[in-house]
Amino acid sequence: MVPVGLGLIVFIIDQLVKSYVTAYMELGQSIPVIKDYFYITYVLNPGAAFGMFANQRVMFIVVAVILCAAVFYFRKQLARESMMMKYGVSLMAGGAVGNLYDRLQSGLVVDFFDFRVWPVFNIADIAICVGAALIVMDIFLRRNENDADLQG
Repeated sequence: MVPVGLGLIVFIIDQLVKSYVTAYMELGQSIPVIKDYFYITYVLNPGAAFGMFANQRVMFIVVAVILCAAVFYFRKQLARESMMMKYGVSLMAGGAVGNLYDRLQSGLVVDFFDFRVWPVFNIADIAICVGAALIVMDIFLRRNENDADLQG
């Protein structure tokens, strides 16, 4: 079974932190954590992870819903996949639902991690990127295993 709990944990932590940021910070406020390197900055993002594809709300909603529907539809096949694939899919789904929730509420995503050399992002964005990386790694590792089996 796909580790649904991991996706749920990502969603809950993402929403709790976003709720805290919106409750205790002013929009645009920036709090230094490590001066000149890392800040908590409250911004509203009309785009995807790291601000890409701004103002494409409907597209992001459709993509997130399709991703969640695909995870549900392929859940039996995913149950037979490696743990790396399962965790990758779960992280991506949890992150997608976290940002989807924001978009459905206000049309914008709450972002707050600010390293000043990269667009501001959130926990859901991290989960989506780590999940995608795990999926890609799993695909390449499996491909290398299959190539080795064919040669040996």
